[in-house]
Amino acid sequence: MAAIKNYGAIGLIPGLIACFIIMLAGIYGAKGIGELLLATGVLPEGSASPVSGIFVAILLGILIRNTIGLPDLFKTGIGFSVKYALRAGIILLGLRLSLTEALKLGAWGLPLIVACISAGLFVTLYFTSKLNQSQRLGTLIATGTGICGVTAIMATAPVIGAKENEVSYAVANITIFGLVGMLFYPYLAHFFFAEEPIKAGLFLGTAIHDTAQVTGAALIYGQIYESPVVVDVATITKLTRNVFIIAVVPFISFLFFRSNSRNGQEKAGTLPKWYKLFPLFILGFLFLAFVRTAGDATLSASGEAFGLFGSGAWESFYSFWSSFGSTYMLGLAMAGVGLSTNLKIFKGLGIKPFYIGFIAALSVGAVSLLLISLFGDLITI
Repeated sequence: MAAIKNYGAIGLIPGLIACFIIMLAGIYGAKGIGELLLATGVLPEGSASPVSGIFVAILLGILIRNTIGLPDLFKTGIGFSVKYALRAGIILLGLRLSLTEALKLGAWGLPLIVACISAGLFVTLYFTSKLNQSQRLGTLIATGTGICGVTAIMATAPVIGAKENEVSYAVANITIFGLVGMLFYPYLAHFFFAEEPIKAGLFLGTAIHDTAQVTGAALIYGQIYESPVVVDVATITKLTRNVFIIAVVPFISFLFFRSNSRNGQEKAGTLPKWYKLFPLFILGFLFLAFVRTAGDATLSASGEAFGLFGSGAWESFYSFWSSFGSTYMLGLAMAGVGLSTNLKIFKGLGIKPFYIGFIAALSVGAVSLLLISLFGDLITI
């Protein structure tokens, strides 16, 4: 809270207002892109925009930062948004995840998801090392590819001390390859699993990065090939995959710090204690995920969540607060990331991280296809 102590709460206002305006522009910009894709027939009716408002907000922030620029007056509020709105948004995202969803995939579904996540993580980290790229950037791309796209990147960034340009680069990387997968993978899924909707849904849910992109791909498949089962299976698979953010963020952060320590990039003894790899916002995320799970369980058992909320009221409660976190809090934070990013710094990153993201996306898709072909018959939903 040093920013507040040094500048006072009033000093936060200009930067917060700037982030808020860019966040709103990002939300409506992404909505406009989605409507354009619907109107042109690229997406089927009922699809959400495959481009997140967060991504648009980052791009707008970068554009403003690198054209007209911003006076120092805005820096305090922007920094506050990046740090604190980010954490609040990730905590509220916990209400989106019910841990009981994972049980629907059975004993074979979870290992398949873990294998696909592992492929995304370790292939990315391997090629990051081989191509001598930034370990922080490689770690962000790894979590984004393996877990849930932009959300995983934002959850990992503060733990490993990622820079604004690295966050922006990783988000762009994940968004581009996720969009390609959304448009191409429904046809690939039908080619391999034409008469097997569960396998097709599993593939879309494990091979595509972001939740909105998975939903878009599943809807494309469902409407083109008249298979609504694929939409349900892909959604359950993706939500289950998202749950693993709880374990993967601390694990991948540990690998990052251990690698730096071994390479002499950190002083001896600076490897964080294990409990420091579970930052408070991830613990808050986990707590709200348990709240959502307990609410769903009590709703099923007694007809009221916690004896207080009926079915509609409970759904409205968790939907409102999780959407508030993902849309507004994270949007505010990512607007701040964009406004903090100087494009001149990208010159040092080059094109190689995009090669890494491309290889990682292909690897996850290939592992998913292979494992579903071998073991998909064992999974029922």
